Amino acid sequence: MADPGCVTIPDLVAKKARRERITMLTAYDYSMARIVDRAGMDVVLVGDSLGMVVLGYPSTVPVTMEEMLHHAKAVRRGVARALLIGDMPFMSFQVSREAAVANAGRFLKEAGCDAVKLEGGLESLGAVKAIAGIGIPVMGHVGLTPQTAGRFGGFRVRGRDRAGAEQLMRDARALQEAGCFAVVLECVPAVVARKVTRSLRIPTVGIGSGPWCDGQVLVTHDLLGYYDRFQPKFVKRYAQMGRLSEEAMREFKREVELGQFPTPAHSYAMAGESEGRTRRARRVLRRRKGTG
Repeated sequence: MADPGCVTIPDLVAKKARRERITMLTAYDYSMARIVDRAGMDVVLVGDSLGMVVLGYPSTVPVTMEEMLHHAKAVRRGVARALLIGDMPFMSFQVSREAAVANAGRFLKEAGCDAVKLEGGLESLGAVKAIAGIGIPVMGHVGLTPQTAGRFGGFRVRGRDRAGAEQLMRDARALQEAGCFAVVLECVPAVVARKVTRSLRIPTVGIGSGPWCDGQVLVTHDLLGYYDRFQPKFVKRYAQMGRLSEEAMREFKREVELGQFPTPAHSYAMAGESEGRTRRARRVLRRRKGTG
């Protein structure tokens, strides 16, 4: 049973009914998880995007279950309020229903997640039904599905023509009927996302799918400007923390090389040693460095 004050799945469904927006961000480590949770997000996703923004892979495909669980455990220790969702990596649910259930269960049993997310529409229904059928909450994901983006020629908007839009609608409805409690719509034309959202009882969470979804999600490293390999059109950078971090590190390097850090305020003295002696020692060191 969730602790009082924690976000639950019924809370998300109720938000859709009240037309209140759902907020969702990614986290991959304890410190960032604490920040995201304190910021008041409804949902924290341990996304397989960690493969690109944390592990440096060229795509999400190489990410393993062990890597996902390692990061999910750290995030769990930092999240106190938000609903925590673990992202099922490539080949963790496609091989068989038995494997899908076992791997989904590991997110809850080993990492303490509240739910799992998996990519795909009609082709993933077997896994969704099997996982949801044993009581594990499942969030779906349609539109651009990064794990299988290669078969569509890369990271492209989905559902731009009538046939594609109708397929998206079928996928989303099928996921709802299979037991998903919500569905991510990634890189879908806004008008299509609006139609899908209005047709579903469950919430939609958009990323690159316009303003009419029931909620929005971004990769936190994109939002903060930490990941600079590329910037999708749908990303708004709310800060340039990558640049600020680099500037801070350069200043650290400069002060160390000039003998300006550490100062007596950042140093320990022997018992009974005077602060004046420590400061004199610092001045001697700086003269030796040619800085004073």
